[in-house]
Amino acid sequence: MKYNWAAEVRPCFLMLLLAAPASAYGQTSPIAPTPAPVAPSLSFPGKRAAENAVTQAEDAFGVSIGREELGLYSSGDIRGFSPIAAGNARIDGVYFDQYLRPITRVRQSTTIRVGLAVQGFVFPAPTGVVDYALRKPGNDAGASGLINVDHLGSASAEVDAVLPLVKDKLSLGLGAFVAHSEFFNGTDAYSDNQGVVLRWTPSPNITVTPFWSRSFVRGDEAGQIYVPAGDTLPPRIPRRQFNGPAWAAYTGTAGLYGSTAQVRLGPQTELVAGAFHSFFSDDRSAVNLALDLQPDGRFNQLVLIDPPSRYVSDSGEIRLSQGFVEGSRLHRIHLSARARDRAQRYDGSAVVDLGPRQLGERVFIPEPALAFREQSRDRIKQWTGGLAYELRWRGVGEFSAGVQKTNYRKQVDRPDTGSQRTRSKPWLFYATAAVQFTSGLVAYGSYTEGLEESGTAPSNAINRGEPVPAIRTRQIDGGVRWAITPGLKLIAGGFDLRKPYFNIDGTNRFTALGSIRNQGVELSLSGALTPRLDVVAGGVLLRPRVTGEAVELGRVGNRPVGFAAHNLTANVDWRPTANPGLSLDVRVTHRSAVTATTNNRVFIPDQTLVDLGGRIPVNVGTARGSLRASVSNIFDQEGFDLSGAGAYEIFAGRLFQLRFTVDI
Repeated sequence: MKYNWAAEVRPCFLMLLLAAPASAYGQTSPIAPTPAPVAPSLSFPGKRAAENAVTQAEDAFGVSIGREELGLYSSGDIRGFSPIAAGNARIDGVYFDQYLRPITRVRQSTTIRVGLAVQGFVFPAPTGVVDYALRKPGNDAGASGLINVDHLGSASAEVDAVLPLVKDKLSLGLGAFVAHSEFFNGTDAYSDNQGVVLRWTPSPNITVTPFWSRSFVRGDEAGQIYVPAGDTLPPRIPRRQFNGPAWAAYTGTAGLYGSTAQVRLGPQTELVAGAFHSFFSDDRSAVNLALDLQPDGRFNQLVLIDPPSRYVSDSGEIRLSQGFVEGSRLHRIHLSARARDRAQRYDGSAVVDLGPRQLGERVFIPEPALAFREQSRDRIKQWTGGLAYELRWRGVGEFSAGVQKTNYRKQVDRPDTGSQRTRSKPWLFYATAAVQFTSGLVAYGSYTEGLEESGTAPSNAINRGEPVPAIRTRQIDGGVRWAITPGLKLIAGGFDLRKPYFNIDGTNRFTALGSIRNQGVELSLSGALTPRLDVVAGGVLLRPRVTGEAVELGRVGNRPVGFAAHNLTANVDWRPTANPGLSLDVRVTHRSAVTATTNNRVFIPDQTLVDLGGRIPVNVGTARGSLRASVSNIFDQEGFDLSGAGAYEIFAGRLFQLRFTVDI
């Protein structure tokens, strides 16, 4: 799906949540960045005309600020795996089980935290952490508007505002978005979303930040997924050509609401609590498959239409932290309890066989009578208790260690196999350490264990939608950070990440195929090269390998599907002296060949993309604005993205965009 937007609410208010800043104990971390939002201003976190991911990024591992984003990783891919599927999402540092991620109406930024950056978190997890920072309205009233268009015909408008209600006590932030989107594969969709954030500070020791967000998508046409007949890539697929049928489309609502809070119980005592409700309510969804695709463009078209489905998760965390100071050392003890209750109703697809087709042939068949099957249901209940110790020693380094006991229960009710139950109650351990050799040189290392939800079988598997059991994971990493200058830093590290390997086997069934070991090296260079030139550059070099009986018997290759041996990125932002308000930026990304089939006989070729952009101040009366023009994939590179083992979607081509932002 092209969208993961958000939803409705039920008038209900939840618990409280809290992220305790390190400075609450009078000693900030000199080593690991404190988990905090990237925000131009607390009093008005709009200021969207000033959003610039290159100048605001802490490192090259991944950040998004409004519509600006860059980095080696994303919320769906860290070190080759999905941190969201692994349950590694946080809102202002607090545990969150995600269906819908926080939308821009309520989200100030998204930061990918791996290596040294994740050591600022209590109870880190393998595969890194996706940290969402909420917008926090303050005492200054204001509004920000944005209009975005592109050459494909897409157009969107959004507005955000802050309304102080009681000075230093109560402030409201709200926003809305509407769009008609045209996509490179010829499909289109309509969408809108809304969000509200309330910041309430009844006393200097208590801050509560409830929020609500909803998103709606209508008529999101299902572009084709191409499955070649043999061990080969698809033939060239024309862009901007949707062959239908038009009734194969997604319509649905999604939502996320919850609350965060900060409660200081004493000079060195903090309580952290939080609760969130996240859901997708799909009125209809579709998968459009081009099966047995031949080199001459012949294929068999199969459309799967899903009946209304529902995905709901309630999650939260409560954490008590007690600190005490011993000279230059700060000790902290953390006691945490997390829980989630996730329920899903899905599957029951109606299968529509449209028969033999030819690439480029339009489908005008009216929608047939759909015979939906009985749906599957599953329920996950999990609670986790944890105890952790943290030491921060000024001028020397940091150390932390923790243990968690988790109780995971899952029940799956399927029409064909009946009721199945799985349960896991492991102990999970972690330890991290960092040593400060000089004020600019730090070395770090960590060991982390986790229990991850593995999701369901993909749409091109014969057991599509079948749940996969939870898996145990572990990770070892380490490296160094060197502050070359006060404004420029280099990070170099390595990692070894291991987990069970699930993918499609020779019978087209999604199942366990062995174990995967992903070893890699990460590099990041970020900061100011000169007062007018900022750079964010990095790379990840991977050596992923699959081991197990399936590899030994030759049923699958030893390289996992979907991995590239290396990814490189470089972003530069330059403000010329002749025009201080003008900003020019260049982004270059390179990805090596991607393993596309479990037998390792097909690879998506390597790819290098170049994006260009620029922005200039455009003031409207007393309002400050900016106009940004950009061209992505300027050389119009063609190719494919992987949609599952042996399944492909076409890659986006050159895109011209124009965006005007104004702050009032």
